[in-house]
Amino acid sequence: MLSLKNSKRFPTYRYYDHLCKMKFTDLGLADELIEAIGYMGFNDATPIQEQAIPIIMAGKDIIACAQTGTGKTAAFILPTLHKLFLEKKNDITRALVICPTRELAIQIEKQIQGFTYFLGLHSIAVYGGGSGDAWIQEKEALSTGADIIVSTPGKLISHLNMGYVDFSNVEFFILDEADRMLDMGFHADIEKIASFLPKNRQTLMFSATMPSKIRELAQKILKDPEEINIAMSKPAEGVLQAVYLVHENQKLGLIARLIKDKPNYQRIIIFTSRKKKVNDIVRALKSENFNVEGVSSDYEQLEREAVLANFKSKKTRIVVATDVLSRGIDIKDINLVINFDTPSNAEDYVHRVGRTARADTTGVAITFVNEDDMGDFHDIERLIGSEIMKLMPPEELGPGPEWNPNKRRKSKFGGRKKGGNKNSQGKSGGKKSRSGYQKRD
Repeated sequence: MLSLKNSKRFPTYRYYDHLCKMKFTDLGLADELIEAIGYMGFNDATPIQEQAIPIIMAGKDIIACAQTGTGKTAAFILPTLHKLFLEKKNDITRALVICPTRELAIQIEKQIQGFTYFLGLHSIAVYGGGSGDAWIQEKEALSTGADIIVSTPGKLISHLNMGYVDFSNVEFFILDEADRMLDMGFHADIEKIASFLPKNRQTLMFSATMPSKIRELAQKILKDPEEINIAMSKPAEGVLQAVYLVHENQKLGLIARLIKDKPNYQRIIIFTSRKKKVNDIVRALKSENFNVEGVSSDYEQLEREAVLANFKSKKTRIVVATDVLSRGIDIKDINLVINFDTPSNAEDYVHRVGRTARADTTGVAITFVNEDDMGDFHDIERLIGSEIMKLMPPEELGPGPEWNPNKRRKSKFGGRKKGGNKNSQGKSGGKKSRSGYQKRD
């Protein structure tokens, strides 16, 4: 294994309108795959796809820094499917994708199904919270082979410990949102999963940030990787961003006022950093006769899938969620995103805000910032290179706190909390994640 310091570094790719877009037809993908891509309505490759696909098709390991919303799923799935299709093999598992949450596993597997429409390849998603029948299907796929397995680490470890999983023919090992998996405590699980795979394989690692722990993991499981860095994406130009400076006890009243009498907002996501608050917000909005449901890792899998299905079909207008919905969930035409709590870092902010104004549409993103979170939000503004408009709550709710970006949340021991958020380079500060993720999802 070679140090990443010796790997080829590609130039940072920033987003400007004048950049020429490469067509998928220019990337050498199989005609059947091009047909499926066109059927799904895609023509132009994104920067991460344009840079990653040729490297992967050349058989090289890769470590890519790119955020959700840049098209990274297709960047690793398309060349993998191309190579699997050109040399079909029956009844063996040839590609393994690991990702942090069950929602993302489902989303990736659905995209694979779309891309494989004309290819005759098979995939399955393996994740916690399913029924006994789901376990049986997973066991059969893991022991007798499916072309592509998409799984969360915890559930896959459970299967591996049973002794029937056959990964002896895996050619592609793909880690999506590697930084999030490490944040959730899956480092040892990832290394254990890698130990079940052939040493002669192609490993593809995708991460939104590139902290030192990601580089340490990469050195252990990648071989002479190429490196791609996509500039940290910022909220799309179509997003109207605003901040309301509020005290904590003003937030629920402000939500109701923001969405009442606004029929144009047909899909709304409210993000909170704590699972307990999901139920509190849902109850408060239901008491105001809003059509609202909640999603967090405390909900059973069938409940979560039902909520998302209702939201996509517009049966449910408002979903209250933890960051379980901020990454990897592709729901179009979301008109309004409300951050009930200030996100824990700039990446989480961009991911949450990125749920709206997708595919050149427009949307609104509003963040509630209380007196304790002003310093943290100022850090977010600095990292995304933009100062967000500050607003006060309506008069009937009373005055909000004055903007004071030098203020920091006090620790339970008294005094200012030391440090800040993780920045885009992964330097750790003193603030713990409030995402509500659990390790064994």
